[in-house]
Amino acid sequence: QVQLVESGGGLVQAGGSLRLSCAASGRTFSSHAIGWFRQAPGTEREFVARISRSGGSTVYADSVKGRFSISRDNAKNTVYLQVNSLKPEDTAVYYCAADRGPLGRMEYEFVYWGQGTQVTVSS
Repeated sequence: QVQLVESGGGLVQAGGSLRLSCAASGRTFSSHAIGWFRQAPGTEREFVARISRSGGSTVYADSVKGRFSISRDNAKNTVYLQVNSLKPEDTAVYYCAADRGPLGRMEYEFVYWGQGTQVTVSS
């Protein structure tokens, strides 16, 4: 089991940057792939980025490619999402999620979720 806590959100002006953090409990953190998702009011949750268990593979949604960067520091049990060149349409609650890890048959089956951190971008 994994518990996740997001932090780093806030209110920024368009063009600004934030670094979101996803801190995880559990000694097997490095065995979990991690994804970032977001949900704006009145919309469905959407995929933002993911990183493999090893950190050697990353995938981004087209809407954030070139602006956002996902990374992980397994020694700190933390995954980061650096968000740059923010736009008002990036405003959402950002969630991180972990897959099943070593018990899973495949990566990116996200089953553990944090409570989210609010990112608000003003024009």
